[in-house]
Amino acid sequence: MTVEHLNELLLICSLVLLVAVAAVRLSSRSGLPSLLIYLGIGIAMGQDGVGGVIFDNAELTQLLGYAALVVILAEGGLGTKWKEIKPALPQAAILSTVGVAVSVGVTAAGAHYLAGLEWRQALLIGAVVSSTDAAAVFSVLRSVPLPSRLTGVLEAESGFNDAPVVILVVAFSTAGPTEHWYVLLGEIALELAIGAAIGLAIGWIGAYGMRHVALPASGLYPIAVMAIAVSAYAAGALAHGSGFLAVYLAAVVLGNAKLPHAPATRGFAEGVGWIGQIGMFVLLGLLVTPHNLLDDIVPALLIGMILTLVARPLSVFSSLLPFRVPWQEKTLLSWAGLRGAVPIVLATIPMVGDVPGSETVFNIVFVLVVVYTLIQGPTLPWLARRLRLGEGEEPADLGIESAPLERLRGHLLSTSIGPTSLMHGVEVGELRMPAGAAVTLVVRDGTSFVPSPTTVLRRGDELLVVATDPVRDAAERRLQAVSQGGKLAGWLGTGAPQQPQEKRGRRREVG
Repeated sequence: MTVEHLNELLLICSLVLLVAVAAVRLSSRSGLPSLLIYLGIGIAMGQDGVGGVIFDNAELTQLLGYAALVVILAEGGLGTKWKEIKPALPQAAILSTVGVAVSVGVTAAGAHYLAGLEWRQALLIGAVVSSTDAAAVFSVLRSVPLPSRLTGVLEAESGFNDAPVVILVVAFSTAGPTEHWYVLLGEIALELAIGAAIGLAIGWIGAYGMRHVALPASGLYPIAVMAIAVSAYAAGALAHGSGFLAVYLAAVVLGNAKLPHAPATRGFAEGVGWIGQIGMFVLLGLLVTPHNLLDDIVPALLIGMILTLVARPLSVFSSLLPFRVPWQEKTLLSWAGLRGAVPIVLATIPMVGDVPGSETVFNIVFVLVVVYTLIQGPTLPWLARRLRLGEGEEPADLGIESAPLERLRGHLLSTSIGPTSLMHGVEVGELRMPAGAAVTLVVRDGTSFVPSPTTVLRRGDELLVVATDPVRDAAERRLQAVSQGGKLAGWLGTGAPQQPQEKRGRRREVG
């Protein structure tokens, strides 16, 4: 590649990114999942589109797809709240194992008996489409006001179920007879255990190091956090464990560890995650050949119907039998099993292995993902309203950014009062900050001033808080507690009194 070729490549890539960023705006207004727009950009650039680019390297697509998935899982983990997914872990674990097995069996049987596919192709399709996609789940669910318990189940499931599905796809793609089912179960359990152990360990060690090392520039913190998360994937994969589970758990630990410059880190990770999504979907759009999809449209629609209306609901309802989950929530979980780039990337595994009929498998998976994401994504908010889930709005967690003051042995905390924060109407003195912490500056409507104990805080205010090392965590917990529980919140935010909703509404009006 010459410098001139590099210049052309940079121009094309930057234009694609700009178009993709503009497409996000269109996606948010229309309710159309952004992944479909990115796939459309790739198809338009491909050999059947206006770009005329010929690209058929399935192995390169698989490698770059894996790299993008690592970044997307890291971004999702950093934005996942531990208090939301902790109660959902047992349910997500069952859905990622028992649920995957049920989904694979039912989908494969339907593909064989109803769509007329050979058993190997049917099993491959059943395994590939049984994995919910982290990118689709993270992007769609965060725009839908679902209860935190449901969001936690879906996010944790999408982070957990990649490992067993990858093992099944690789097993079905290998030449010769497939291993006994109990061998596959043991392999899945071992990989999950290794990945979980490595991810938690690296996340904890990385969080400890980030909290005790003052870097010379704030921009280094997001880079270091992402590097730690990616190293968890690499270490997990090299140890023959689940690298995807390792990177997700490491990111969850890092995202809940109150690291310095945490909001900036999440913003950086979100930007990198968007680049990963855009690049992955555009590349998958380039790989597909639209005129080869015509013969596989009907089987794809039929298998997708079996998956969406039979296999997924059956896997959810059977997996959650031991739990007391209302039927409304089970119904929503069944419909919210979103597919995206993960099944399409996994469909390249048999292509790389030259499995007979692998191109048919890829085409069916591609059509299935596009059509049923187009149906499920926009209708998810409607279904949530019909099931009376997600109504109302809880006060959002307070975003607090921390910058270490190494020589002063303290921290500078900055936060803003959001539209749903119950800190609105509270006097500075009523914050009852711990000794060693104080609100030193308030910025309101672009004007900064030093507050007095009787200064009343308002929505949109930005606060600057100085806290010494020993009380930094207590100061953060106190700010979080007042934001969620008002001036009567418990001292450390763990004992905020639960008041009736009508009383909360009156307090906000008075404030």
